[in-house]
Amino acid sequence: MKFTLTWLKDHLGTAASVDEIAAALTNCGLEVEAIENPAEALGAFTVAHVLSAERHPQADKLQVLSVDIGTGAPVQVVCGAPNARAGMKGVFGAPGTFVPGSGITLKVAAIRGVESSGMMCSMRELELSDEHDGIIALADDAPVGARYVDWAGMNDPVFDIAITPNRQECLGVLGIARDLAAAGIGTLKTRTIAPVAGAFPMPRPITIEDAAGCPAFAARIVRGVSNGVSPEWLQRRLRAVGLRPISALVDITNFLSIDSGRPLHVYDVAKLTGGLTARRARTGETVLALNGKTYALDDSMTVIADDAQVHDIGGIMGGEHSGCSETTTDVLIEAAYFTPERIGTTGRALGINSDARARFERGVDPLFVVPGLELATRMVLDLCGGQASEMVVAGTIPDTARSVAYRPARVLGLAGLDVAANEQEAILTRLGFGVTHTGTGGQPWQVSVPSWRRDVDGEADLVEEVVRIHGLDKVPATPLSRAAGVAAPTATPLQRSQRRLRRVLAARGHDEAITWSFLPPADADAFGGAAFSLANPISADMAAMRPSLLPGLLSAAARTMDRGTASVRLFELGQRYLADGERPTAAILLAGEARGRDWRSGPATKPDAYDAKAEALAALAALGAPVQRLQVAPTAHGWWHPGRAGRLVLGKAVLADFGIIHPRISARMGVKGPVAAVELYLDALPPRSRKPGAYAPNPLLPLSRDFAFVVDENLPADSLLRAVAGADKVLIAGVSLFDRYSGPGVAPGKLSLAVAVALQPTAATLTEAEIEAVSAKVVAAAAKLGATLRN
Repeated sequence: MKFTLTWLKDHLGTAASVDEIAAALTNCGLEVEAIENPAEALGAFTVAHVLSAERHPQADKLQVLSVDIGTGAPVQVVCGAPNARAGMKGVFGAPGTFVPGSGITLKVAAIRGVESSGMMCSMRELELSDEHDGIIALADDAPVGARYVDWAGMNDPVFDIAITPNRQECLGVLGIARDLAAAGIGTLKTRTIAPVAGAFPMPRPITIEDAAGCPAFAARIVRGVSNGVSPEWLQRRLRAVGLRPISALVDITNFLSIDSGRPLHVYDVAKLTGGLTARRARTGETVLALNGKTYALDDSMTVIADDAQVHDIGGIMGGEHSGCSETTTDVLIEAAYFTPERIGTTGRALGINSDARARFERGVDPLFVVPGLELATRMVLDLCGGQASEMVVAGTIPDTARSVAYRPARVLGLAGLDVAANEQEAILTRLGFGVTHTGTGGQPWQVSVPSWRRDVDGEADLVEEVVRIHGLDKVPATPLSRAAGVAAPTATPLQRSQRRLRRVLAARGHDEAITWSFLPPADADAFGGAAFSLANPISADMAAMRPSLLPGLLSAAARTMDRGTASVRLFELGQRYLADGERPTAAILLAGEARGRDWRSGPATKPDAYDAKAEALAALAALGAPVQRLQVAPTAHGWWHPGRAGRLVLGKAVLADFGIIHPRISARMGVKGPVAAVELYLDALPPRSRKPGAYAPNPLLPLSRDFAFVVDENLPADSLLRAVAGADKVLIAGVSLFDRYSGPGVAPGKLSLAVAVALQPTAATLTEAEIEAVSAKVVAAAAKLGATLRN
């Protein structure tokens, strides 16, 4: 939200400095993001008088000007502007002056052989607008030699403040002035809004068919207007806050939107067919909006339409067809109240962000519908002339009257700030609240809430109002009390596990990512669909609560690889939002090159399902899961590549899914090549066992025996390994697969799997007979799966 100091003083009587105002704004919760003064950038430019304009001897499109800059002798300036002429006054930049619009510092230079000492400037060169067809032409009474910013009234600091969603009334300069007055930085000026008497009945009917989206619709027509250029003071204010002046009628609506937080719209009556109706759009209808884009509408949206077509996306953006132009003579002024929920839904669906939407979506003052239309009518009559009709109000203006029981002592209880009761009452009164004392003693006050404070509905909200106006900087920093001695650990077992997992994954070369919990609905659908969607998301692309952490990591990987990173290794710890609740989860993603090219290993390799499985097992081991007891099962989710993914289970508990993301999904998310990933389900992990005792190495040396089994090609290798490991649980310390072979010497449909069995003696060195006995058990256990020793 931008406003100038002069604009603020229209509503606030104050002698405070810019710094004092900025400090007060921040202390009452309106963060000042920037303060800019055009005078600082344009202070060196002065008013100059062109004494003569002669043709350049070497260029037809250039002129040589003799310019009086108020310092004595005239200076010579070479100028290419077509409107430069003798007798005009303009804006002069002397040598050594920095020109913000072109990024150059002026110096004395020869242009086509003629010396030029400075520049006569255009609007674009001073960054005042995009106009560059000619140099700035000033009024004849502009004083030569004076600073341009002083003469033009531009020595006016511009504040840029951040408005939180609950402070809708501060999207108008009036609301900001009210806060500053309440904080003691001046006095709020009283504004009297006199009704404009209608000279004739309203000739066009105004009706409402969608009261849920537009409860109230006020309008009137002004005949005989002259829609020319708005006055300089109005243009200057709009430019200062970043708006482009268009015409008097349009500039009036923009001015009142910034000034009072009341969006309005104007229609050229000659372009309307019949009256106007606030209704639901009909499926298939379209509207060409003022931004030049055509939008397809549906029956969830409120529109303003005449008897022939839609002219306005209610509360968001007007239509181009009925917009006002320099030929407009009769204008219809609209001031309506649109419900915030409908505005938010429509704005997100159409992807439109406008100043009107920002205000209606937060909730404008419903009781300012009629006063806002009166203000607009008065400005139109003053600036454009004409005669106004009687005002028509369709529908019913919402009744926002409500009161809140309030105990002054709650300020100390909730905020730790001791504010006297009489000061609290004064603060609330200055903010527009009504305070009524009920009974005596400790009886709560009854505080009536003004119509412009939609966000206040409880006692805690009133405490916040008192504290922020009293000064957030005055809230004491009070440490919490604690028991004597060393503080006991406060981290939960889950938090400790997550810390351990972060260290392990970082040590394995992964970078931690923190992504949004919100996703585009299409991304959520690719991973099973969102169980929850936001009613008021930041944008349409952040409307679905994530059912998986993988979409966010895929998007992060795509952005990283687009910037030239060859290998991406990411992990994230966060929540998945499922129908049965939030689930703590960890996700790992490998994309790009798993191993770079090297003279020893050859070309670069891509990640595969076994890389993902290795990461999953390492992570689960760090979390204390019994990885030696885990089994691999097929994954049940469709976003994994068929045959290149699996899940790690412990009994019936699913601890992790791993493998290659389905190529269709990874390509849709913008990641090239195979993507290996893991999702660990932290809430499914078994309780961590007690810490092991001190490590005591076995004094007896282990030994290893190799076995090559011929098995059916469909037999999972994991089944063979588990069978072999269970042949003798006392002496067999480990089993690993070290070779897989098919081809000559092995029957079709069969595989040769070679395993190494590690034996660890317990009491004495194993004899040959004992080793043979264990080997026999291994062969017998494998035989139960149809495996035979390979000859």
